[in-house]
Amino acid sequence: MQFKRNEIHELSIFLAIVQYRSFRKAADHLEVTASALSHSMKALEQRLGVRLLNRTSRSVAPTAAGTALAEKISAGLELINSGLEDLNGHYQAGAGSIRINVLKDAAVLLLRPAVPVFQQRFPNVELEVAVDDQFVDVTADGFDAGIRYSGTIPEDMIAVPLTPPLKWVAVASPDYLRSHGRPTKPEDLHSHRCVRIRTGRGQIYKWEFERGDDRREIDVPGALISGETDLAINAALEGAGLCYCLERLASPYVSAGRLEVVLPKWASMGPPFSMYYSSRRQLPFGVDALIKIVRGLNGL
Repeated sequence: MQFKRNEIHELSIFLAIVQYRSFRKAADHLEVTASALSHSMKALEQRLGVRLLNRTSRSVAPTAAGTALAEKISAGLELINSGLEDLNGHYQAGAGSIRINVLKDAAVLLLRPAVPVFQQRFPNVELEVAVDDQFVDVTADGFDAGIRYSGTIPEDMIAVPLTPPLKWVAVASPDYLRSHGRPTKPEDLHSHRCVRIRTGRGQIYKWEFERGDDRREIDVPGALISGETDLAINAALEGAGLCYCLERLASPYVSAGRLEVVLPKWASMGPPFSMYYSSRRQLPFGVDALIKIVRGLNGL
């Protein structure tokens, strides 16, 4: 079957409806009315002779035939977009725009030193950074890439390590340790006040410790729960209890004598920060350039 230009446009409308599962949201995205989309879909279904969408007053979802067609259309559009991005990269390298979604700790440790270098080298590339500790689907949310811990990235994404493995430590203020004693083994934490961690996926994180082949996870007690590292470190600085964080974030305070590493022989090595992006899309020039800068600044 050979399609005319308006029929190809109808297929792109159909794909938007499937992706958003809503006529209204798809219409907002395409900047047309929902009724116009409805008319286009009826015309497409009549021409193809098959029902593509199941509609109710509250939802819309593709039929089995619609799902199969959407997968084919999506693959075809991604090939087209890849070709256009290749062409754009060939003629406009060093220009364009990129959007990335980044953990706050990664923004502090990786982007804070990298962004000035990036802007100096590529002044015509617009870089938008969204800082978000909740896990997001970067493709569905319109981002070109994201930065998360390698162990949390879905397997269908491409992940490029930006750092070596990261060291995690437990820290406390000297005043707290003088008043409450110093733990000598991970299990001692059960009798201490700890700032517990809420992960971006909503779970309470068990502190991990390792010494050689001996690995332990401790479900620490504590009245303060935080998903934000700055707050947790500040609580430790104020003597509220022990904090578990990346060594690189604690090191300025340790060097200044305001925090001390407890259980130093039990420090844990965790996965590195990685840039991740869809395996089905051509990597934008700006993302590739940023990856190289961050890796270089982190000794990779």
